Amino acid sequence: MTDRVYRAFVGVMLLVGLYLDQEPLLLGLVVVMFLEGLTNLRLPLFVTRLLGRESIASAEDGGAIMTMPHRFDFEAERAWRLVVPVMLLLSLYPLREFLWFFPWFMGFAILGAGLSDVCPVLILLRYLGFR
Repeated sequence: MTDRVYRAFVGVMLLVGLYLDQEPLLLGLVVVMFLEGLTNLRLPLFVTRLLGRESIASAEDGGAIMTMPHRFDFEAERAWRLVVPVMLLLSLYPLREFLWFFPWFMGFAILGAGLSDVCPVLILLRYLGFR
């Protein structure tokens, strides 16, 4: 499993959870992404190793072919896995009345990033100096 497939999976699961109004699914997605971001034990690498293939998930560029200097010794993919759950939690619980559209926007954007391999958030994180 590559990070691109993982992003498509996250987008689909987010949209399904929103459409069916399944808060446990949304919270599970948030918890998994937080744990991946905090520990750097990523699901795509685990699945790739479980299937006995070479690690191709870490070789992806996330659609952003940039040679920006690294200001932070922190991977952009790992930062993405922390940014997405924070934004989801903020838009689903304390600000739900004002940002009701934002989780839907995130779901379609993440699904699009998985299908096209161009993620604007990853490009922004790399531009800010993440590895």
